[in-house]
Amino acid sequence: MIQSIDHIVILVRDLHQAIADYSALGFTVTPGGTHADGATHNALVPFEDGSYLELIAFTRDAPGHRWWRHLAAGGGLVDFALLPTDPEGDIAAARARGLEINGPTDGGRTRLDGQEVRWLLGAPANPALPFVCGDVTPRALRVPGGDARRHANGAIGVDGITVAVDEAEAAARAYAALLGRDVPPVAHIAPLGLDIAIFELDPDAIALAQPSAPDSPLHERLRAHGPGIYSLALLTNQPPTFTTLDLALTHGARIELHQV
Repeated sequence: MIQSIDHIVILVRDLHQAIADYSALGFTVTPGGTHADGATHNALVPFEDGSYLELIAFTRDAPGHRWWRHLAAGGGLVDFALLPTDPEGDIAAARARGLEINGPTDGGRTRLDGQEVRWLLGAPANPALPFVCGDVTPRALRVPGGDARRHANGAIGVDGITVAVDEAEAAARAYAALLGRDVPPVAHIAPLGLDIAIFELDPDAIALAQPSAPDSPLHERLRAHGPGIYSLALLTNQPPTFTTLDLALTHGARIELHQV
């Protein structure tokens, strides 16, 4: 069964600059290494709840890569992964529920200390859906612990993700097939100009948001990137200096800090 949000992918052009900028925002950033295909390298911002931010940049042109198309639109929040209990079983179960999904396929990277890290991936054919990422090597090798999870801004984990969608009811059915959960109702939130369906995970949530007002900023996200992750809320145990982080320093990622 899908347990929770595993990590959030933030595409940047310059990884070293992104590390400096996220450090300036009060995050502890840990260099990750180079992925097995050699097309990308990353750095991680892990949290106490086990989730993490993945800052990722291309090391070469890779037009066939899942995230390459987002580079022309400026990067930022481009994807997120879900954590399965049993990668092979959960991918098979999603397929049995009628979801077109590829996998399990091998993934991995080499850390800067030479340690090989391996995982299994399940990627829905619909790029608007998140992917599944389950560990083969011990999770502690992929997700740093200890001091790496302590941040000057007090961030402790993911509160929720908002996903921009073209049609909330259809998106809710697709997410239900992936997650193995009931299809939630769609609520019309007139003051926000949104139609929203929410999946409550543990400890986080995924909100599927369809813009119903012509001036909604979600229209621009849909135009530039297509359906997908729009914003991220993180929990912090400190009064945040900024509720919404500076887009210049987050490299276009819409991130809010919510005090516990």
